[in-house]
Amino acid sequence: MPTLVLLWVWVCAYLNCAGWTLSALHQLNAGGYAVALAVGFSALLVWRKTSSPQMLPQVHWHKYLHRFRRPFPLAFLILAAMASLGGVIYAPTNYDALAYRLPRILHWLAADQWHWIHTFFPRLNNRSCGIEWVSAPFLALLKTDRLLFLINTVSFLLLPGLVFSVFTRLGVRRRVAWHWMWIAPTGYCFVLQAGSIGNDLFGATFALAAVDFALRAKKSGLARDLFAAILAAAMMTSAKTGSLPLLLPCALALLPSLKLFFRWPVRTVAVCVIGLFASALPTMVLNAKFSGDWSGAGIGRDAGKNATVLRVGANTVSLASQNLVPPVFPLADKWNQEVLKRIPSGLESRLRSVMLEHQAYEFSVSEMQIEENAGLGFGVSALLLVSVVAAGLTRQKKIFTRNSAWQRCVRWAPVISLLAMMTQYNLSVFCRIITPYYALLLPVFLNGAAQERLVKKGWWRVAAGMVFLMAAGLLVISPARPLFPVQTILGKVAGHAAHSKALARMEEVYTVYRERNDGFAPARAILPPGLKVLGMITYDDPEASLWRPWGSRRIEHVCATDTAADLRARGIQYILLREQVMSSLDCTLNDWLKRMDAQVIVKIPLNLRASSGPLGWDLVKLN
Repeated sequence: MPTLVLLWVWVCAYLNCAGWTLSALHQLNAGGYAVALAVGFSALLVWRKTSSPQMLPQVHWHKYLHRFRRPFPLAFLILAAMASLGGVIYAPTNYDALAYRLPRILHWLAADQWHWIHTFFPRLNNRSCGIEWVSAPFLALLKTDRLLFLINTVSFLLLPGLVFSVFTRLGVRRRVAWHWMWIAPTGYCFVLQAGSIGNDLFGATFALAAVDFALRAKKSGLARDLFAAILAAAMMTSAKTGSLPLLLPCALALLPSLKLFFRWPVRTVAVCVIGLFASALPTMVLNAKFSGDWSGAGIGRDAGKNATVLRVGANTVSLASQNLVPPVFPLADKWNQEVLKRIPSGLESRLRSVMLEHQAYEFSVSEMQIEENAGLGFGVSALLLVSVVAAGLTRQKKIFTRNSAWQRCVRWAPVISLLAMMTQYNLSVFCRIITPYYALLLPVFLNGAAQERLVKKGWWRVAAGMVFLMAAGLLVISPARPLFPVQTILGKVAGHAAHSKALARMEEVYTVYRERNDGFAPARAILPPGLKVLGMITYDDPEASLWRPWGSRRIEHVCATDTAADLRARGIQYILLREQVMSSLDCTLNDWLKRMDAQVIVKIPLNLRASSGPLGWDLVKLN
């Protein structure tokens, strides 16, 4: 397991550095990646020859077969197989990925380099690029997004070993760590993204790897562990800038190994340079240059001296409600309305001033846990809560555990990191954003001898089995990748949907997810044949579909300041626009058409979000 994680850390760090390097050379294309991958593979062969007798650890199949006869490992294996099967069967549907992570890669590849994209949709530019640089070779060389789920599948399969290693090194008893190494990955934010192209699970694996290799370095004194810890911490920030506070436990874990930095000064400096380019630093510098803010977004609204307290309180309530809501909650709308009624108007006004999205200050919950809104989830959260309470009640005598002050500091550091994150975060779905934090927070609650006695009890094992079953149930009914004959069932209920809001909602959700990967297919069908450049007025729409087939056309965003002459200079004659976005241009559609000397050619409704239903789109031509 350490060798596999080591390879994963180095491969992802190398691809991040390769992406920035190829961009600087204006060679961000299939040819550039072919050379970069050849150089990387050659370096891997040299490493194998000089440092390791085997590129991969020897697999003892009889040992694995024996392990997976036991209920907990077998349950994890089944979940991993189900998640992977969903990734194989279905095209990616993660909304954020289709709206800005894949499109930004396609914009860069079309220009042969990274560039600040001309758009008023900021997420195309200001988000960190960790998973994008790992995904780019797939798009450049294979011209498909169907294999991108493998990035998260690998990340998911590495979780149990990392959880066990980190937990035991932070003082959790081995028997407790063994049980929770299989339970923790069943958190909905992990298992629902295992067959997806979201980037939350991707970052969580590096957060664990950074702390794990840092703790290993203290004992082993090996350059391998020290360097892997540095690169994993860098990749953690590159995957999610929200993980920057987690550099605190990583730094504390590396503290006893500071002397190792001076044992190999040249190699350490070289690895640190690689780490800087593999981290979020390049994106932060570019954000500061092009937007004037290193985060690219800013804190948002100002609430004076009470902003910190209000944000921490609001995020705490959101975190609890979003993680304890049942996996399927048909009463979500009624619950949200009731909660909204009970929030005092004065408090709501103050929360509105510090939180940017209404779901964040209205404490809304969803009717189903899906990858876009899921945190650790009801199953693991409830079992953890029950375990903490039961361990406290059943403790018979105090057993002292030898934990050094340094070890306790590393164990509690993620709590400080989470509090720091809470003071700044002002958007919704906080439970998903902190996915990299969950596994590092668990040792605080699972430390102690009482937990070891608890995992032996039959009722606790039954409860843990229910956690696995709930996770499996979500994988079966997941709208993104359902593992049941959804089309057959929808065909049978279609006639009754008009008389049932629940059936109508079910049909709409599954239909939208089924078509989301290529949601703009009807719009592509009305484009003039052979059109190479298409203008687009959009904000947070799954743009990736319009690039299909990859390389056939280029999408250019149109902004409020653009003139007709600007568009013609960029080769834009046709523009696809969403009517609701026109308000951002501070004029009506008719006024804009007159100013641009353009006319609407075709109107078409597109159903890209189940929450909003079909929305009107117009294909416009410059006269």
